[in-house]
Amino acid sequence: LLSCRLYCEEAKDPKRRSCQTVLAEALDIVVRSFAPILPHLAEEVFQYIPYKKDSESVFRTGWINASSAWKKPGIEEAIEGACAMRDSFLGSISGKNALEYEVVIVIEPGLLFELMEALQAEETSSVSQLNEIMMASQTTLLSELPKETPSDANIVKGTFLINLEGGDICEQSSYKVIAQPIAKAKCPRCRRYTAESSSTPCPRCLQVLAAGKGST
Repeated sequence: LLSCRLYCEEAKDPKRRSCQTVLAEALDIVVRSFAPILPHLAEEVFQYIPYKKDSESVFRTGWINASSAWKKPGIEEAIEGACAMRDSFLGSISGKNALEYEVVIVIEPGLLFELMEALQAEETSSVSQLNEIMMASQTTLLSELPKETPSDANIVKGTFLINLEGGDICEQSSYKVIAQPIAKAKCPRCRRYTAESSSTPCPRCLQVLAAGKGST
């Protein structure tokens, strides 16, 4: 997830910048949290942070002060739900390369489906947050099983319990995960199987490369 955003997206792309923001916030919290027991290590790390605006000591800049903006209702449950489906997907392919597959997620209409839509607005995507979590080359999100599903398809079923607002909102939803070998070629840049041929970058990478040329 991190490597794809950091190394495949354009330098100023919001996806890449948001990833850097999360890493910066995580590093700041970790350094401040172990500063009382590992003061010399914490101070050295703090002084070498490249984006820090001053050279003040970590012990003079206050304790952890995470913004409330990081706590958005439903986000934690959405990620946990997606991770549960990812575990079902990875378990169904028995240690094989997840990028060689496309995954179809079928969720009955309800709160879980709405949470997954927050991670992937399109029906099918290779660049959505949901697909990044699934670790596949492409993810399709549906509310019912496709009619063209092969009779011998490996369908993994599961359930996920959503608990929001301290238990005021509770809903258990069922889902199905279908893993299918993807028919596209491996992109020589991002290494995902999203290209039309092995010698040509995928559409996302072509767009990034074109933007890079335009800015030079």
